[in-house]
Formats: sequence, structure tokens, C-alpha cells
Amino acid sequence: MTRILVHVEGQTEETFVKEVIAPHLYSCGYHSVGARLLGNSRQRKSRGGIKSWEVVRREIDRHLSSDPGCIATTMVDYYALPNSWPGREDATNMLHELKGNHVAQQLSEDFSEHSPHSDRFEPFVLMHEFEALLFSDCARFASSIGHENKLASLQSIRNQFSTPEHINDSPMTAPSKRVLGIIPGYEKPLYGNIAAIDIGLDTIRQECSHFDSWLSRLEARLL
Repeated sequence: MTRILVHVEGQTEETFVKEVIAPHLYSCGYHSVGARLLGNSRQRKSRGGIKSWEVVRREIDRHLSSDPGCIATTMVDYYALPNSWPGREDATNMLHELKGNHVAQQLSEDFSEHSPHSDRFEPFVLMHEFEALLFSDCARFASSIGHENKLASLQSIRNQFSTPEHINDSPMTAPSKRVLGIIPGYEKPLYGNIAAIDIGLDTIRQECSHFDSWLSRLEARLL
């Protein structure tokens, strides 16, 4: 199986997959790397609008049924994931290191109960959202989007947490909200991916172990 489809919840993640993750996976041996928005994600107007897990599960199952040579994975934000998704509510009071993996495990178990294609499903829940990855290198983040004067403010946030993935998830303190507080004109799909490209996948993986473990699992499927 050398094809992979990443089911994402927004245009920022869709572009990130195509421009940052895909080139790496191609170099590892994948022949096709695509991204697909979950449900009607393009029409969402506010946080929490992601489709129900039942709808998403059927969507992924249909794709795997129609393409026997493909692996499916997800890249969804823990921050915006509805409590109705398997494991999400349970994870609220868990240690940070357990949250994302717990939800992913619950998604995997639920999928295996409803689909014969569970061996080709590798769920991933991003901690806490895409912008957290950009704190892997605050200097490159600031310079790549033309806001070098905001480096100190960005670095101050980063210094408060042991890793970028620990930057917490509330309506006021989620990574994207922190960035908007420093850079009011921040445009997530455009600036976020410019910064991610400049920071580089290697640096992001070094700083974000949860994200790195997901890519490692995708790489291992080719062995």
C-alpha cells in the first residue's frame, strides 16, 4: 500500500499536508499523498462545526472500500474536537501526554467495530492545534511572515511550556488565539503554511514528539 489520504478538518491543515508532509512521504516511498476535508469543513463558520464521528467514520470507510491500496489517516485538532467523538470527553482530565493518543486509540477501536478496513486506518489527533507546531522555531515563524518585531512575544509564550504541543487549549489561550493576540492580521491558511515551510518538518518533529510519532508510524508502514 503506497497511497495515503489524510482526512483533515480545515484548509490550513489541507495545505500543510500537500506542501509540507507530502514531499517527505514521497521521499519515503509513498506514490500518492492526498488531503481531504472532513464533511462540509469548507462551510464551517465557527469552532466546533466538525462533522459527527459517525459521519466521518462512514466517509473514511467508503474511501477505503473503494481504494484497497490506500491507507487513511486523520489530522484533527484536539482543541476543536467535539466531546461526542470517541475518547474526547474522557481525555479532558488526563495528563497532556495521554490525551491525543487516548482519543486516537478510541477512534481506532470504534472504527474496527464498524469497518473491515481497520488495518488501513491510522488516526491522529493534533495537540492542540496547527499553530502549536509553529512555536517549534519562533524566530523563523516571526521572520517568515514579516513580523520579526514580534519574536520576543512569540518566544515568551513558547518559554512557558515544555514543548510547543503543551500550549493549552481554551477559547482564550489556544495557540491560534495567542498568535492573533500578538499579530492581529494573522491569516491562518496563508501565514501558517508559509511559516511551516520555513521552519521545516525536521525542526517540527524534533520539538513535537506527538506529531513526530504519527509520521514515524506512517513511515513504518512502508517497511
